[in-house]
Amino acid sequence: MSFEERLQLQSSTRTRVSKQVTGGKKTAKPAVKQQRNKKGPVEMSAKKPVPFLRQVVSVTKKIHRDPRFDDLSGEYKPEVFMKTYSFLDAIKKQEKEMIQKQLKKCRDAEQKEKLQQLLNRMTQQEQAQKKQQKQRERELSFKRRQRELAKQGKKPFFLKKSEKRKLELAEKYAELKRSGKLESFLSKKRKRNAIKDKRRLPSQKNL
Repeated sequence: MSFEERLQLQSSTRTRVSKQVTGGKKTAKPAVKQQRNKKGPVEMSAKKPVPFLRQVVSVTKKIHRDPRFDDLSGEYKPEVFMKTYSFLDAIKKQEKEMIQKQLKKCRDAEQKEKLQQLLNRMTQQEQAQKKQQKQRERELSFKRRQRELAKQGKKPFFLKKSEKRKLELAEKYAELKRSGKLESFLSKKRKRNAIKDKRRLPSQKNL
């Protein structure tokens, strides 16, 4: 028997055995459900349980952004900000005057204490705002001087933190001297320094 006859015999034997196993029936492929209309709803199988929370309509996720740290809001410039919202100073001034009037008329001790705390907070905020404004004006004047020096062909110089601190202290002393509060400020400072020195000294128990 030739090699080709052997191959034909093997293939016919395999076909006969497979028909006997399957019973001579062809294996049917599972029917795939097709959508009747493209725009219509998708048919779901009844055998597969539908999930309780099902996304029917796609919802776009909301992205929250902070305008303080977003580039879309532009660059923060203190001078422009103060100029734009300068009307708030007048409103704060009116609120402060109203609280002062309420404080004078108030007879309840608890309410009076709350009004006094609110007035002190507003005064502190006003002082801090004035301090920041003076610092900005000082920095702007320094920048102007630097630009003038650069125009004249001179090399500009930049102040260190310690030098800036010295200038701030000098300005503070000059302002206290003008207002006549320099002596009281110095006396309070001496007392604070004396208390600090006393704490640093060794106690009698350690001697």
